[in-house]
Amino acid sequence: MEISLTHRLSYKQASLTVLVAFLLGTVLCSIQVGFDYLSEDASIDREIQALLDTSYNPAARIAYNLDAELAQELVVGLLRSPAVIQASIISADHNLMAHASRPASDSQYRFISDSLFGARRQFERVLLIDRAPEENLGSLRIEVDTYAFGSNFLRRSMLTIASGFARTLLLSLILLVMFYFMLTKPLIEVVRALSSRTLDKPNAALLPCPRGHEHDEIGTLVGVANQQLLNIDDEIKQRKNAEQRLNQSLLELESAVAQRTAELKATNARLLKSNHELEHAQQQALQTAQSRATFLANMSHEIRTPLNGLLGMLSLALDNPSNSEQQQQLSIAHHSGKVLVDLLNDILDLSKFESGQLQLEHIAFDLCALVEDTASLLSQNASPGVELTCLIDPELPAEVLGDPTRVGQIISNLISNALKFTRFGRVDVRIRPAGAGIELSVRDTGIGITEDAYERIFEPFTQADAGITRQYGGTGLGLALSRHLCEIMQGTLSLQSKVGFGSEFTAYLPLTGCAPAPAWGPLRGKIIALTSVSSGLHEMLKTQLPHWGLEYQRLDTDASLLGYTADVVISDCPECLYSTRLNCQAPILLVTAYGSFLAPEQAKSLAPLEQLARPMPRKVLYHALERHFHTRPLELKNRAAGHAEIDYKACVLLVEDNPVNQLVAKGMLIKLGYKVIIANDGEHALKQLSEHAVDLILMDCNMPIMDGYEASRRIRQSGQYAGLPIIALTANALSDERQRCTAAGMSDYLAKPFTREELISVLETALNNRA
Repeated sequence: MEISLTHRLSYKQASLTVLVAFLLGTVLCSIQVGFDYLSEDASIDREIQALLDTSYNPAARIAYNLDAELAQELVVGLLRSPAVIQASIISADHNLMAHASRPASDSQYRFISDSLFGARRQFERVLLIDRAPEENLGSLRIEVDTYAFGSNFLRRSMLTIASGFARTLLLSLILLVMFYFMLTKPLIEVVRALSSRTLDKPNAALLPCPRGHEHDEIGTLVGVANQQLLNIDDEIKQRKNAEQRLNQSLLELESAVAQRTAELKATNARLLKSNHELEHAQQQALQTAQSRATFLANMSHEIRTPLNGLLGMLSLALDNPSNSEQQQQLSIAHHSGKVLVDLLNDILDLSKFESGQLQLEHIAFDLCALVEDTASLLSQNASPGVELTCLIDPELPAEVLGDPTRVGQIISNLISNALKFTRFGRVDVRIRPAGAGIELSVRDTGIGITEDAYERIFEPFTQADAGITRQYGGTGLGLALSRHLCEIMQGTLSLQSKVGFGSEFTAYLPLTGCAPAPAWGPLRGKIIALTSVSSGLHEMLKTQLPHWGLEYQRLDTDASLLGYTADVVISDCPECLYSTRLNCQAPILLVTAYGSFLAPEQAKSLAPLEQLARPMPRKVLYHALERHFHTRPLELKNRAAGHAEIDYKACVLLVEDNPVNQLVAKGMLIKLGYKVIIANDGEHALKQLSEHAVDLILMDCNMPIMDGYEASRRIRQSGQYAGLPIIALTANALSDERQRCTAAGMSDYLAKPFTREELISVLETALNNRA
């Protein structure tokens, strides 16, 4: 392997050494030339001053004797000096006595001397004699050409520089040869030995070490290279063995791949067959789901239609005069029908969950009123020894955003469940703000639940054990539906219970408040409650009454009011009121269970007395206190026996093809004070609408000739009844029914069977919106 001269290490080292030597020699030569220059510059002045000293005495005598001939000889003699080019003797009266000159030397290097020493230099000496040292005889002037001295300096400088370059060149040659034999040649031998080495000879001889370099860097390099070569030989052997094993593995892998490929082809064939079967099964599942939805819709319609007539007729019969036994029988039948409706609703809602069809509303509603109304409605299911109480935080927002229907289902299921399994004690419905939502808890003193049944009771159609189903009844859908509703609202439903001590269900719902807490007008007065310290009435009054600005004090039921002053007395113990009336004439508010009001003659003996049903809504309590504090006439009414009828003056077009449903709806509307016009189908409804002034339409959806959807679309398309409310009456309770009604132009939706309260609410909302 040949390496060019300029790339050899010896050349590079010699070049670097010569460069350093050249720079150092240049600096030293420059210093030497500088000292020579300074010495030569000083020697010019010294030689001329010596020449003047030599010529001074003769020149002084000549000037004293005024001998012009001798003066001329003197100046001519001065020109014999190589550097003097002009000499003059001046008399005392400044006359030129003698003068001689010659031209300056000329050379191509003169400009260098002139730049260093100057072209010419002039010297002058005043002539004096010892006999008359104060008498000026004249002066001797000499002009010198510096090139005579500068040429000598230039020759010496060139010799110095040339000798320096010669020494540097000689040093370079010597170093180049030395480095070649000491460094380059041994390295070239090592490189040639390495280049001749091949990797396919693992047993080849080691690299030889150049003679004389066994212990220096080159010998170390050869030793390290030999060690690396040995390592490479070992690695080559290992790689060859590994390559042989790899080739064997590749052969085995190719065989396995071929076998696996055949298996995959067979598997792919089976998968294709399975995919076809799955597609077929999916189509069948979709058809089944569609059939199921159709079946649920038809079942809902077929069951709700006769139920609507049944419950409507029972409701009308309950409003007619009858004896107590008939009233009880009709109430039992009406309650059984409502239970059947609730069961049907739970089954349909559970089906909506499973099919993913349940959709939530997001509207503002009064949560407090919803809780109190639901509790009041369910209070008739409470056992005689159970106290049902609604404990509402005064700081709860007046309205929240959410789905009132689904929230009402959760509340209804939890309260119904607590009342069903509680025979004695209390059922407390507590509602309060909790972070960014609302916490609703229902606590009872019933039979309790074992820990191993906590999760099981939230499964559909499941209760804690079979004995509970036999003893208390029920389908096991309420809690499962409630948990599903909480989860779909992004909330939670939790349980704490102890067997024999009761249970507490807590639902957290992220309902956002959209209106501040209601502002009740302040009341002034003192309230005394005759009740147990453990009663729910006491807990409600001590929380709510101070919030209204009232002074509150509780006494035991056997306490005497002698010495006490009270503006109103509140009690849940009818037996203690007779002794209380002897010592206190303040108005009495008696809070009793549903259907447990005093007989008229008993109430008259305790007058002034007003009876309120438990659970007592806050608004009912507030208005009762407000009447007493403002000395308004006391109107005794049994608030648990029914609701006051509201007088509406409006004309309603009832479009219904079922005669029983016509009778039910017409009877309800007439009792509510409405004028009713009947239409048997959609075409008849259009005709009646053109002949009568109508304020509202109750439109059945499924009818012969023309259904309610088409009739509503034609009414809206006519352009004459843009603000006319159209309320859909349908027995289809599935989630897409409301969208169908809205798309047809209907204003609201009422599912069959409906109660009178639901009908009142829908009618009132529609007519108020129209107004």
